[in-house]
Amino acid sequence: MKSESGISYDNAAVASCPKHLLQFAVDQRYDDYTPVDHAVWRFIMRQNIFFLREYAHKVYFQGLLDTGISFERIPRIEEMNEILGKIGWGAVAVDGFIPPAAFMEFQAYKVLVIACDMRQIHHIEYTPAPDIVHEAAGHAPIIVDREYSNYLQRFGEVGAKAMSSKKDFELYEAIRHLSILKEQPNSDPKEVEKATREVEYRQRNLGEPSEMALLSRLHWWTVEYGLIGSLEKPKIYGAGLLSSIGESVSCLESQVKKIPYSIDATNQAFDITTKQPQLFVCRDFEHLKDVLEEFASKMAYSVGGLEGINKAIECANVATCQYSSGLQVTGIFDEVIVDKRNTPIYLHAKGPSAIAFKDKELPGHGRDYHKDGFSSPIGNWKPTELKAGNKAKLEFESGITVEGKIDRLVERDGKLIVITFSDCTAKYGDRILFDPSWGNYDMAVGDRIISVFNGAGDKDAYNQVALVSKKRTIKVPSDAKRKKLENLYAQVRKIRETRKGYERLGEIWETQQAEHPDDWLLSMEIFEILDMTEQQPELKAKIEKFLDDKKSKTKDLSTLISWGFRLVEYHKKPEFQAALAASKK
Repeated sequence: MKSESGISYDNAAVASCPKHLLQFAVDQRYDDYTPVDHAVWRFIMRQNIFFLREYAHKVYFQGLLDTGISFERIPRIEEMNEILGKIGWGAVAVDGFIPPAAFMEFQAYKVLVIACDMRQIHHIEYTPAPDIVHEAAGHAPIIVDREYSNYLQRFGEVGAKAMSSKKDFELYEAIRHLSILKEQPNSDPKEVEKATREVEYRQRNLGEPSEMALLSRLHWWTVEYGLIGSLEKPKIYGAGLLSSIGESVSCLESQVKKIPYSIDATNQAFDITTKQPQLFVCRDFEHLKDVLEEFASKMAYSVGGLEGINKAIECANVATCQYSSGLQVTGIFDEVIVDKRNTPIYLHAKGPSAIAFKDKELPGHGRDYHKDGFSSPIGNWKPTELKAGNKAKLEFESGITVEGKIDRLVERDGKLIVITFSDCTAKYGDRILFDPSWGNYDMAVGDRIISVFNGAGDKDAYNQVALVSKKRTIKVPSDAKRKKLENLYAQVRKIRETRKGYERLGEIWETQQAEHPDDWLLSMEIFEILDMTEQQPELKAKIEKFLDDKKSKTKDLSTLISWGFRLVEYHKKPEFQAALAASKK
């Protein structure tokens, strides 16, 4: 079954996602991938077979096979969902970076977000923007390991609760903008420089890092750029490394510092647009979970109380405070009153607020009704009779008094959670906390705040659609010249797959030389076919000379072309052919 936007909900994990998450999902638009895109994918994946079989975590290569990811072409999200569904996971296509909170919550629902763009050939080693290589070939294979899969889901659960600030979102938008510019062909260097300065400014002026900022660092140094095993000979498991054929090689070299993984990784900021100067090495996947739980035990959602409330106030963003009764109050919290023991006794949220129970908004208590905010005492009151229709005066142990006519008592699971008063006055000493002229007073019930977390209690009802970025990723324009190059790639692909038409390779190569002299990957593909079939040795020699010249004159291409030649030699070996055959089953 597909939605109007083309999103498939056949996968159980995807179907279980709430509306506020699925707003980020987009159609993959598979037919938009060009023959050049598929060739770039093929080059990267075949290099991965060569290098990562030895240097990646042992589960990675088996995971590639188990998740049904082809080495020959870009995978379809529907195909991945069919395979991922067997291990309880799913995938959705998204447009570039999405906010960290949404990314984390998708993980909590066991759904991988797949940035459906494909990196361009000039970023074949490393892309500054998330793409389908990173997501599909980096993240998906590792989750076949149950212990790691559980860690990833748990990280999502914790991350979805992490307090996030407006400054976090501004930094996210700045990073997203920079990554789009860096991936765009022929970007204006001045615009890239300006965007880079904006990211650096946002990073310098982030202030005290929020929970989300700190947790994002743990995510980066494990899920994205993690190493596992010994410091001397670690293996790769982070998706950012697994999907970067350049950095997967360089990260294991001695100039990249290796640090034992611990909660101290939260102190190490990162730059998503360049290679990392240091990496963290965990002992095993259980080690990851231990550090995560250590961090989670100190988060606002775990400790609640004054510490949690203050984090909500500092973040100046939508958050939820949960009372001991289970009632959840959502809003932008701006004040907490404490008693002499520094215990919170009164909460205040400004702007549109809402109240919920077990993540479901209470009827009639949405943001439209509480459009001007919400406030309520925290704590116990002296015993008194409570009956709808009667007047009552609640005298709290803190000294707060609430007096008025009880219009309604709301209970859930046998507990009183809300009292609605009319003609109500709330006071703390000489301070008026609520005046009868302000309307009805809906008072939350609970003796303490047990949890404080990011976002709304009922996110779907609170309707947080503003999180979707208005700036879209940039698709590479396909002009007439580019289309001709794409056609040449398509012809070579057809010849390779059908094993027919080898005699046309010379004509294709001459056309590429005349019309697209800067392209090298098509020449490498033709060279590979000629080497495999042992045909046209003169043409093969010409192409080899062209590639050698490119390698010697263009520093950026030297490593890539060397890898290409290395792969041509390697693909004759039985183990390589066996790997390719396994990937096609």
